Amino acid sequence: MTPFTVRPPTQDDYAAWRPLWDGYNEFYGRHGDTELPEHITQLTWQRFFDTDEPVFALVAEQQGKLVGLAHYLFHRSMTKVEHVCYLSDLFTPQSLRGQGIGRALIEAVCIQAKAAGSPRVYWQTHETNAAGRLLYDKVAKHHGYLVYSRDP
Repeated sequence: MTPFTVRPPTQDDYAAWRPLWDGYNEFYGRHGDTELPEHITQLTWQRFFDTDEPVFALVAEQQGKLVGLAHYLFHRSMTKVEHVCYLSDLFTPQSLRGQGIGRALIEAVCIQAKAAGSPRVYWQTHETNAAGRLLYDKVAKHHGYLVYSRDP
C-alpha cells in the first residue's frame, strides 16, 4: 500500500479536486440531467478558501495525486453549546477503496473538529452505500435515525 497524506487543499488543487467532486456527485446520482449547476461547484470550491465561511475541505494525496476528499462544516446545535461538525462529503475512487483513505479523512476531520472545540462529528450516507457503511460502522456509532427532506 502506497502511503498518502491528508491536508487542506490549495487553490492550485482545483483541477485534481474536480474529478473527485464529480465522482462523488455521480455516486449520489447527480450527473447528466441531474448534474449540479456549474456555479454551485465553483461556489463550493471558493467557500473552502473564504475565512468568513464555516465550510472546510481536506484532501488525501498519494504520490502527488489527489485520491480522496472530505468536506465538512460547523453549525449550531439545539443540544450542544458548542458548534457541531457535519461531515458533508467523503469520497475516494472505487479503485482506491480499502486502503484506509476514507478512514484517514474521517480521522482528520475529527482532529479538526476537536481543535475547534466541537464535541461531535456526524454524517449521513445512503442506505445502499454498503462499502461506506462497512467503514462507518467501524469508526462511529449509528444512532438509527432516518433523514427526511423536502423542498419548500
